[in-house]
Amino acid sequence: MITVSVTDGRGRPWPSQTLGRWLAAHAPARARGEVTIALVTDPAMRRLNAAFRRADYATDVLSFPSGEPGVLGDIAIARGVAARQARQLGHREATELRVLALHGLLHLLGYDHDTDRGEMQRAEERLRQRAGLPAGLIARATRSHTR
Repeated sequence: MITVSVTDGRGRPWPSQTLGRWLAAHAPARARGEVTIALVTDPAMRRLNAAFRRADYATDVLSFPSGEPGVLGDIAIARGVAARQARQLGHREATELRVLALHGLLHLLGYDHDTDRGEMQRAEERLRQRAGLPAGLIARATRSHTR
């Protein structure tokens, strides 16, 4: 079982914990520990992306695994990027936040879509179908590269 807390970019509790409850309910069975989701501004995400990935733009989601027992780690989600992606894809922002949180959680569990020969994509696909979500991030990226 996982416990998920949702905060703003400064570590303060987010007014609604709906996203955290949703992720805990739809996490893979092997997920165990604490997860914090920080809903951050696009400029804050840009700084995180530059510091940890050497990329100077606001990405949608970043994951920071923890080495601490009982703590899976932290997920940062850029609120502005999520809102824009939701509009472009024609679904609610809450839906996009769920897609991003699920993707981030899979990274915390050790999946890496850049190196794992499709394991993360298969897990993301299975979990998002079970949760009734639209296409996951990996499937969307694959589609955009094949057009």
